[in-house]
Amino acid sequence: MPQEELGKLRIDKQQAVKRPARRNRVVMLIVLLVVVSGVALLAVQGVFTPAVEVETATVSLVYPSQTFTLLNASGYVVAQRKAAVASKATGRLEWLGVEEGSRVKAGDVLARLENRDVTASRDQVAAALVTSRSTLDEAKAELQDATLNYKRQKELVSQGITARAEYDSAEARYRRAKAAVAGATSAITGAEAALRGADVAIEYTLIRAPFDGVVLTKSADVGDIVTPLGAAANAKAAVVTLADMESLMVEADVSEANLQKVKVGQPCEVLLDALPDARFRGVVHTVVPTADRSKATVMVKVRFVDKDRRILPEMSAKVAFLDRPVKSGEQKPRIAVNPAALSTRDGRTVVFKVAGKRVVETQVGLGAQLGEMREVTGINAGEKIVLKPLERLRNDSKIRAAEK
Repeated sequence: MPQEELGKLRIDKQQAVKRPARRNRVVMLIVLLVVVSGVALLAVQGVFTPAVEVETATVSLVYPSQTFTLLNASGYVVAQRKAAVASKATGRLEWLGVEEGSRVKAGDVLARLENRDVTASRDQVAAALVTSRSTLDEAKAELQDATLNYKRQKELVSQGITARAEYDSAEARYRRAKAAVAGATSAITGAEAALRGADVAIEYTLIRAPFDGVVLTKSADVGDIVTPLGAAANAKAAVVTLADMESLMVEADVSEANLQKVKVGQPCEVLLDALPDARFRGVVHTVVPTADRSKATVMVKVRFVDKDRRILPEMSAKVAFLDRPVKSGEQKPRIAVNPAALSTRDGRTVVFKVAGKRVVETQVGLGAQLGEMREVTGINAGEKIVLKPLERLRNDSKIRAAEK
């Protein structure tokens, strides 16, 4: 190989050392820029900003009637007309035509006992009545003939044509026929009374609804022995329990100390635990004139103004005794917040909704004052908001709940 070509293969040591040093400085500069940018971004996002300690509250649904409620009490829905329907007769239950929840009218047959024996007795009495009526017809015919003969003999004896003995015989026959008619008439009266008794005995085997209502419970079934007193082993006294749903009222216990706030005819609102989204209009029906010494309360009965099939006996209820009737526009609930949650930012009324560990500034519209609450629009019931927001609280600020 020529000498000049070998010389070209030599490495310039100064150039080899300078290039890597320059490249390392560029890489370090890029890394430094990335770190600074990341720190700046985290600072913008509030990572290094301490969380603001706040109190929270819940957006509520408030009924306008709560602002003029004088007193609250609890109680139960009770049917004022309720009956354990039974039979006056004793027998085996042969047929049952209702079940729990069946709606019946007054006089409807609910159940029937075996009645073949009383039916046979009734047929026997009916036959005896037919016989008595036939006997009466026969006695009347005899009386008619005896009356004619008596009159004829009376006329003949007055003319001296017939003997006195024949007249006396005709008169006796007339009196016997007259007595026979009276006896047959009395027998018919007795037979008719016996027939009515037999009909009553049959009616006792039919268990009828005493009033319009709904069957609440069924106490007996086909094949059970039903007796009025239920004294026999395994015998049932009542067949079904019936309640008049039109007589439903709330029986609430009012403390003696608050009794002066309640009067007959006072408007009320009834809230049922089973129907939390509905409020029912009510009126104080009566204040029971006796107190419960063990609880120091007086029972107040509240009747429903509007009937609703969803209302059932024994439901738990809460009663709000109002200062005035609820107006048409006050029947629906409204969204309300604690006024301490409201804040003014840039001329706008806002609240700070809690979203995880941060807040969202939300503008709201103001409505009427509802007692200690304020009606608002723009947020939903159940959402959490910050109570007493600080001036340094801003949209997307990091928060932590205050310890209670």
